[in-house]
Amino acid sequence: MKSLLRELYGAGILFFYYTKYFILVGWPILRFGLDYKDNIYIDILWVWCLILMIKDIVYTFVLKKSYCTSQGCDDRKK
Repeated sequence: MKSLLRELYGAGILFFYYTKYFILVGWPILRFGLDYKDNIYIDILWVWCLILMIKDIVYTFVLKKSYCTSQGCDDRKK
């Protein structure tokens, strides 16, 4: 059960990492430009992607945090 949850978590991270930009830009174009119908699930997904994008902007530009140091990335625990 624990490994299944880890796989789902990893798949969710990869999904949102690569698709949040397409969803943020594409859904308003589809909805307002091409007259797609309202869909509450896609609206919730769009809001979630917007929150993730704001988090990325805050971490990168405001807090200036990075997962890597100036010497490089070290994924070993200290």
